[in-house]
Amino acid sequence: MHAQICDALDRAGITTPFAIQEMTLSVALLGTDLIGQARTGTGKTLAFGIPVLQRSVAPSDPAYADMPQGKPQALIVAPTRELALQVSSDLALASKDLGLRVLTVYGGVGYDTQLEALESGVDIVVGTPGRLIDLANRRALDLSHVHALVLDEADEMLDLGFLPDVITLLSKTPETRQTMLFSATMPSAIVALARTHMRHPMNIRAESSYDTTMVPATAQFIYLAHDLDKPEIIGRILQAEDAEKIIVFTRTKRQAQRVADDLAERGFSSSPLHGDMAQVAREKALAKFREDKIRVLVATDVAARGIDVRGVSHVINYTCPEDDKTYVHRIGRTGRAGASGIAITFVDWADLHRWKMINKTLDLPFPDPQETYSTSEHLFHDQGIPEGTKGRIVPPAPVEKKERPARERGSRDGGSRDGGSREGSRDSGPREKAAGDAPRRRNRSRSRTRSGAPVKDTPSQG
Repeated sequence: MHAQICDALDRAGITTPFAIQEMTLSVALLGTDLIGQARTGTGKTLAFGIPVLQRSVAPSDPAYADMPQGKPQALIVAPTRELALQVSSDLALASKDLGLRVLTVYGGVGYDTQLEALESGVDIVVGTPGRLIDLANRRALDLSHVHALVLDEADEMLDLGFLPDVITLLSKTPETRQTMLFSATMPSAIVALARTHMRHPMNIRAESSYDTTMVPATAQFIYLAHDLDKPEIIGRILQAEDAEKIIVFTRTKRQAQRVADDLAERGFSSSPLHGDMAQVAREKALAKFREDKIRVLVATDVAARGIDVRGVSHVINYTCPEDDKTYVHRIGRTGRAGASGIAITFVDWADLHRWKMINKTLDLPFPDPQETYSTSEHLFHDQGIPEGTKGRIVPPAPVEKKERPARERGSRDGGSRDGGSREGSRDSGPREKAAGDAPRRRNRSRSRTRSGAPVKDTPSQG
């Protein structure tokens, strides 16, 4: 491995490789195609990032003069913007002393900056499938000189429907390229993709099966909880002894926004992360979360795919995940890089059947979640919450009383306070107008008949 890469990693405190890195580096550095399977959060980025960097030629190298100037030498495809940014960040860290130019491309932002960078020349491109294809169709991204192609989190790309786009990108690269595919799980469609587009790949599996893709150091708690009590429970968990940064997963965008607003009102620094937010706002929220400027990130599944943030002590499933794969990916956001973590899942009564299916599939020991409230003793014991802790750290905002207009007070309150009837005071205006302008009922003369003949009225006596 290049001394410059070792020095850069050493300065960042990265000195001991993880299992997937140890098993992968010796093979990948030879240029062999490989399939790497390992649970999420175990250092897959450097497992493929170091070989990509080492086999790329920097502009400062004399050999660079013999290469197509400014054309990408490597392509890394990621399923989400957040994961693409994280991969680029790790590559930039490891290549700091090499001088390689790394560009991140993704949708949701303008083309201008990305087009300018491609025109000036880049060495490694990291991006999402849709934007990569757009740039290639514009002839701004030339993939004909790529010597290494990486598909990161391939199973997630399959889940998001990106498989056709991935195949299109593969067709734009040379057949002699090195292809590395990394995935936490290996569905049949990913296996078929590997057989079709890889040359005698070596399979490297750091885990024995899909069931072990969960981080062993993550403690799991499943609570049967009422929806209205969940914010109070989270507020108390945030004050637990070992609570640091927390990611809360919700099912919908609206729910993410509501929970984030609720926690902020309780005094906890929080931010939502969902698809309705502008890309700039999403990046700011993630940056603040990484920099410890906010403690709670409330995210939907799609927005949070691929988030790799160190120091996440808790993952809370605000609602029961849709299936076992979603559960695995969610709780994989904690307990990363050898650290321990806590995963808490709230199950509604209506979702009990769904949870039982997840529990059975993953062979977990929680078939019957314990009914839990914010005041439950076992909650305080399980999570290490100090006795007497409440779910807010600031007093609730006072409710402003709006004074009713004088006119309304006179009509509604004045009559009853003065002893008059409320009905009389309300109707007095219209009655006076009716009496002064036009009578409500007109006197009508009506002739009487007797046996069909008219009868004249006789004046009454006295």
